[in-house]
Amino acid sequence: MINVSKLYCDEVTPGDWLRYGKEGSGERKGEIIPKKASERRPIVVWNITRACNLRCVHCYNDSGPDKTCNDATNEEAKAVLDDLAQYGVPSVLFSGGEPMMRKDLFDLIAYGGDKGLRTVISTNGTLITQEKAKMIKDRGVSYVGISLDGIGPINDKFRGVEGAFEKAVIGIKNCQDAGVRIGLRLTLTQRNVADLEALFEFLEKQNIERACFYHLVPSGRGEGISSEDLTHAQSRAAIEMIMAKTKQFKDAGRKTDILTVDNHVDGVYVYLKLLQEDPERAKSVWELLTWNGGGLNSSGVGIGSIDFNGKVHANQFWGHYDLGDIHEKPFSQIWGNDEEPLLKGLRNRRDYVKGRCRLCKFFDACGGSLRVRADLHFGDPWAPEPACYLTDEEIGLDADKQAELEKSGEVFFLPE
Repeated sequence: MINVSKLYCDEVTPGDWLRYGKEGSGERKGEIIPKKASERRPIVVWNITRACNLRCVHCYNDSGPDKTCNDATNEEAKAVLDDLAQYGVPSVLFSGGEPMMRKDLFDLIAYGGDKGLRTVISTNGTLITQEKAKMIKDRGVSYVGISLDGIGPINDKFRGVEGAFEKAVIGIKNCQDAGVRIGLRLTLTQRNVADLEALFEFLEKQNIERACFYHLVPSGRGEGISSEDLTHAQSRAAIEMIMAKTKQFKDAGRKTDILTVDNHVDGVYVYLKLLQEDPERAKSVWELLTWNGGGLNSSGVGIGSIDFNGKVHANQFWGHYDLGDIHEKPFSQIWGNDEEPLLKGLRNRRDYVKGRCRLCKFFDACGGSLRVRADLHFGDPWAPEPACYLTDEEIGLDADKQAELEKSGEVFFLPE
């Protein structure tokens, strides 16, 4: 995640303790602030069901109303939570499918909370009644992320069900009325990028305290809409808009945390912007970016995933590569295997990354961004990040370095 509010506007935001090693930013008693990002245990995204009441066109794991899976039983799920708590993971994010469709969700949340785990729910929001919102509050859920992908009909077309937007808005209000901390999750595509102004107006009107703008990762059903991904020019324009709106919110005294997700290039872009506007501030941002490491300490290090079949992955988009199965072995043992080929590469990616990413002068801050996107696009997890919208000149790829890539056979043709 790239915290635009923190980096661009110097806001103290929840999660800075884990993302940047900063005290006084939401850490709880007993939680250890990491000295290095590479030492963090993973936040675990757990797709606890494949069932879903919507039919989102960009669903990264092809969930739906009538999809079957080999999800963990209640007893197995509690054993997983025992293991995660003992392993010291900072948070468990219950996702799906639609997690609210799993009958024992609140039992598992309560159990995890009793074990000292931070619990988070990732949901489409349409099933959050007043009663469910109160249950979320009573069981100590740290945060509820509600997915929207546009206003009104734009969202409903994305979600495949008419009325999904209005039901999600009701779910948002129910959570707010119950005192639950919430935020919105929005995937940027050709369908909604022109709607960013309206989305920020919605954030303001609804008093949303956090919003995460995701770059599309074409996995699952998302592969079928890869043509709707943003061009590089559109990505630059979107991050410019997001930065400008974030600053407007700060100047107006609004406390809304704005983040972008799944493209660590955004952090470098913020840094380059600050180099022009405030060089001194840019220095401190560079320190934050390099402490975090971007992709260096994300997939396979600071984030992992368990899918609805019990398979463990380096992140939630890497469903085509299994690291192990929680039905057969504890997550901690699977994750602790430094000799597993993909994990070994992700944890030592300087030795593996190819092409322009390898020679990029911002590698320490970006870390080659999202390796799974390179794998999905090129069939090679160590190829350059296809969603990088920085120019060769910006990343320091001069004629000599381009000649080096040609000589070593590391020339990849990127989308525009």
